[in-house]
Amino acid sequence: MADLNGKVAVVTGAASGIGRALALALARRSCVLELADIDELGLRATADACRALGSRVDTRVVDVSQREAVHTWAREVGERHAVNLVFNNAGIALGGGVEEIVYDDIERIMSVNFWGVVHGTMAFLPLLRRSGDGHLVNVSSIYGCLAMPGQSAYNASKFAVRGFTESLRMELDIKGDNVTASTVSPGGIRTNIAASAVIRSGSLIPDGDLARRQFSARLITDPERAAAIILDGVRKRRRRILVGRDAFWFDVLVRLLPAAYQRLVGNIVKRRFERARAERLTAQPPG
Repeated sequence: MADLNGKVAVVTGAASGIGRALALALARRSCVLELADIDELGLRATADACRALGSRVDTRVVDVSQREAVHTWAREVGERHAVNLVFNNAGIALGGGVEEIVYDDIERIMSVNFWGVVHGTMAFLPLLRRSGDGHLVNVSSIYGCLAMPGQSAYNASKFAVRGFTESLRMELDIKGDNVTASTVSPGGIRTNIAASAVIRSGSLIPDGDLARRQFSARLITDPERAAAIILDGVRKRRRRILVGRDAFWFDVLVRLLPAAYQRLVGNIVKRRFERARAERLTAQPPG
């Protein structure tokens, strides 16, 4: 798929962040867009911006964690056209130690980040195949390559996306299918993910507000730059698409120190949390 111009593209999580940036970049290539998000107002704003660029756009408010809702949407899309590109991008964030988060937290993040990708993959694969030239793009994270303290559930969801997609890519290659698949591993992208993240404070994260600010400070790549990198990776049929210089260096770290990186990262995070705990105690009034 060297030429993306005029293709039919599906994007989930299109109301903001990477999803909106992808939709706008595709609209500039005169793509026909099928956009979905749970945020109706944000989705409408993205659609209006894409239409202003001359793109044909249909939207659907969809919770990707709901299997039947995703399949129903895919059937409706299939009545309009086959699909060349699917970007399973919708996702949420969660922070907190294993002993601070609760089962509902884990189930929710897996239902959106992992099952949302599975639902989008299973529902749209037939439409991608029908186009004769399909590309499935599943958004994982650099935290799908590297584990991080306080991110156990998020790590689990993103590692799962990576494993699922890489296995699927090999299956498609073996069959000589007319559909291929890529895994996207972004680093910190300047989106509203930090503001919307659930953060469970406790012994590991003593100050949720401070953790949120620190999280926001690590979001260094613009969504527009992320979208450009992703689309370039799609054109080149890359198996894994790293987004951001932080993603690149984390990937190098894991490749060089596949086990030892855990001690290194653990010590860095430990010092950060100890400093945050000390600052919090200092800020408390005496007595």
